[in-house]
Amino acid sequence: MNRLLAAGLALLAALPARAQGPITLAGALRRADSLGYANRLARASARGSHAAALAPLKGILPTVQLDAGYLQTTDPIGAFGTVLRQRSATPASFDPHALDFPAATRDYSGDVTVAQPLVNADAWIGRRAAATAARAADADADWTRATTRADVVRAYFGAALAAAQVVALDSAAAAAHAHVRAAQSMERNGLVTRSDVLLASVRANEMDAQLAAAAGNASLARRQLATLLALPGDTADVVARFPDGDALRAETAPDTLDAAAAPRADLRAAAFGAEAATLDARRARAAYLPRLNAFGRYDWHALSRPYAGLPSWTAGLMLSWVPFGGAGVLSDVRRADAQARLQVAQTRVELAVALRRLALAELSAAQAVEAHRIVTRKYEGGLATVVELLDAAAADARSAVELQAARYGVIAADAARRLALGRDPASLAALDTLPTTTTR
Repeated sequence: MNRLLAAGLALLAALPARAQGPITLAGALRRADSLGYANRLARASARGSHAAALAPLKGILPTVQLDAGYLQTTDPIGAFGTVLRQRSATPASFDPHALDFPAATRDYSGDVTVAQPLVNADAWIGRRAAATAARAADADADWTRATTRADVVRAYFGAALAAAQVVALDSAAAAAHAHVRAAQSMERNGLVTRSDVLLASVRANEMDAQLAAAAGNASLARRQLATLLALPGDTADVVARFPDGDALRAETAPDTLDAAAAPRADLRAAAFGAEAATLDARRARAAYLPRLNAFGRYDWHALSRPYAGLPSWTAGLMLSWVPFGGAGVLSDVRRADAQARLQVAQTRVELAVALRRLALAELSAAQAVEAHRIVTRKYEGGLATVVELLDAAAADARSAVELQAARYGVIAADAARRLALGRDPASLAALDTLPTTTTR
């Protein structure tokens, strides 16, 4: 019953993935670049920063404004001023009674106004600050893309590892149940005791429980990868098989050396952010300085239509001063730089440890295979119990799973190492073409 449950879980976990079709590591990386949630958010934030960088231009570029209007008034000042603007004043216009009680006067007006900022220090500095902040957002988006690529590599081979564990445990569980059936037959013939059969059943049930857990983990691993790739539900099925040990060592060899770190996007983002904050502080201080702006305007006033009649012009300078302004916030990149150096050193150690674990896992797997073979021969000759045989089979299956986990550890450590060095984790797409291994 337990084995049927495990098989059902494995089947349910696999069906939705096959509906979408398997995906290679290179395909997963491409999809994450274009559709991954984190990347899309980072790109949207960068676009917003570039849009915000245009705002200070209102204090730098000239503005041109066109207005047209119509009015009708009996206000004495408004009426007489309108007559003067229309250049239509006559001696009768100066009649005291007409000045005090004018008839309704109408006017079509039109004007063109040009304003040119001349000295706006805060606008120029603010423009530099906003442009630098946009560059920081671009660098942050680059770092998000790089970290997402490293996450995809880990999740992709994490899903492959989980699937490999299901396969290994399924084979081990099938062998365990076959041994239980053999022990039951031997019990009927009086060759083993009832306790041997019960202990064999216990071992087989343990295998079933491990298989069910592995099937659940495989489903979760696919869901995690699907989330990174913005795929609907549990649909991320992988075609990966782990490269063999020699291929992994050759692929990761350059990263175990004292490679010089390339410029990292997160450090560029921090540096640009610090520069933008410094500039913004200068902009805030520059707001205390006077501003000088020039302006010019043409006006038309007529009885017939806007922009008719004789024009008049006005030109001038405007000096303004705001005696109170705000303040900026400075940031420091030293902590980010120190953290980056720590990551470089830490990932170098982690990759070296992962490679050592791979070598030990390969040795253990070979020893477990040989031990299983010897115990099988002894069992066939009546020199070992069925429990000893099941223990040897379990050790063999466990070593196979641990070997795959060790290979995954090397890949994950290498992805983290490349990220820390400022290299592109997507270069690990070459793993798609390396010589692969099946069960061992």
